[in-house]
Amino acid sequence: MSLVSDAGHRVHVRAPGKLNLSFEVGHVGDDGYHDVASVYQAVSLFEDVWATHGDDFSIAVTGDVDVSGVPLDERNLAVRAARLVTRTVGWSGGIHLDVHKGVPVAGGMGGGSADAAAALVAVNELVGGGLSGSELLVLGAELGADVPFALLGGTAVGTGRGDELAPALVRGRFDWVLVPSDGGLSTPTVYGELDRLRAEADIRPDRAAPTVDPAVLRALRAGDAAGLGESIRNDLQLAAVTLQPELAVVLKTGTAHGALGALVSGSGPTVAFLAGGEQHGRDLADRLSGDGLRALHVHGPVAGARVL
Repeated sequence: MSLVSDAGHRVHVRAPGKLNLSFEVGHVGDDGYHDVASVYQAVSLFEDVWATHGDDFSIAVTGDVDVSGVPLDERNLAVRAARLVTRTVGWSGGIHLDVHKGVPVAGGMGGGSADAAAALVAVNELVGGGLSGSELLVLGAELGADVPFALLGGTAVGTGRGDELAPALVRGRFDWVLVPSDGGLSTPTVYGELDRLRAEADIRPDRAAPTVDPAVLRALRAGDAAGLGESIRNDLQLAAVTLQPELAVVLKTGTAHGALGALVSGSGPTVAFLAGGEQHGRDLADRLSGDGLRALHVHGPVAGARVL
């Protein structure tokens, strides 16, 4: 391994946000965590990370989205990723990260995980760490369940904590319209609300590992947007809507405008609407914008973290 110390060197990596097209949540374990079964799709909202050499570890964050809540210290997943790579490869210097965010913060789309994935790739490249893709996946899983998928991109089934990934076959492109929320939701809070709602209704999930609905995978393989729209689901949606009731209005609005399917992405509060194609996606975004909502037309699947 030959580590690189060119102080003027700068590496730019881009990583995508994600949608959970299907998200089934099992029972809560003794450790407080839930097993899940999810279908992830990487979509065309991106996080850009630039890594340079520094005297210490530091980060600066800008964005097309509100970044006021993004931590600029060791709580930031990208900083933790940079430290993890340098520790793993034996690099003794510091790293500075510049991050430009395009994925809504605390929106259920894995923006922080995409930052971490991009930082893993960028720092490995910057210092000549020589870590393989599979080694970066292992490091990513140490940082969070969504980080390995942000490295891989495309479409994948995630089981366990969501970090045990298997690529899913997809035909063609799927168009989505996203409606972000002004207020984020904490993932632990949403899971806690799901547990509360289940206890209140005396719902006891099967202790067997949750599984993905085969109808979702069939629709993806066939490139069947209508079939996918009928089968997408998210066990966390009710909890997210309970915490932010205005999400129910957004879901109803997009469905009334002809979306093929609608769901809260991940732990929310971003709402995703499936369109029948590119033009339908543009039209749906225009209709939602006409209702005073911020609507973003995106598509998937797209590639995972990559050097530009």
